[in-house]
Amino acid sequence: DVVMGLENRIVYDLVDVIEGRCRLRQAMIKDKRQPELYLVPAAQTRDKMAVSPSDMILVCDQLRQEMDYIVIDSPAGIERGFRNAVAPADQVVIVTNPEVSSVRDADRIIGLIEAEEKGPGYLIVNRLKPSMVARGDMLSVEDVIDILAIHLIGVIPEDESILVSTNQGTPIAMSSVNGVSAGQAFRNIARRLAGEEVPFMDLTPKTGFLEWLRALMGGR
Repeated sequence: DVVMGLENRIVYDLVDVIEGRCRLRQAMIKDKRQPELYLVPAAQTRDKMAVSPSDMILVCDQLRQEMDYIVIDSPAGIERGFRNAVAPADQVVIVTNPEVSSVRDADRIIGLIEAEEKGPGYLIVNRLKPSMVARGDMLSVEDVIDILAIHLIGVIPEDESILVSTNQGTPIAMSSVNGVSAGQAFRNIARRLAGEEVPFMDLTPKTGFLEWLRALMGGR
């Protein structure tokens, strides 16, 4: 809700729908920019056990009647929130940072979704810093793929414009700035999920004077 700039428009949430205090349509908040984009917010003040996997399946079955795509944001970890998100899913997209601990967690998630017969899923490598990869200080995309062995659908470069967009309540994917950026990477992922063949962006680090000077000083 904050990322989309809709936090002040929330009246009802998912738990209100499940407990019968409102209709599903009443809890759906229309985006300010995209007339066919809606948000159903999760409850912020209720226990995670207030929603069950069967509840999520029922809600998503209703949404399928009028929505082309339903995106469920799963919380980190493998507790009830994760199981709620996976239960109604047709496809699973796993997002991991190129760090050993994050990739290890992603590998565990892959095992769980395969056990639920939802896998192996698609992979997004998030917050990649090409300059650190070039120095050998960060796992490369190839390293992550070798470990997880699932289909790569996107790479999101580290981009300070994400913080700016979040503070403005404008999703980075709706940014009008083109080129090598997180916004373009998100748009490319959406197109791939829709079935398009979209080449991956060239994230090779550009070597300028500052990078040359840093390398000359031993990477300090």
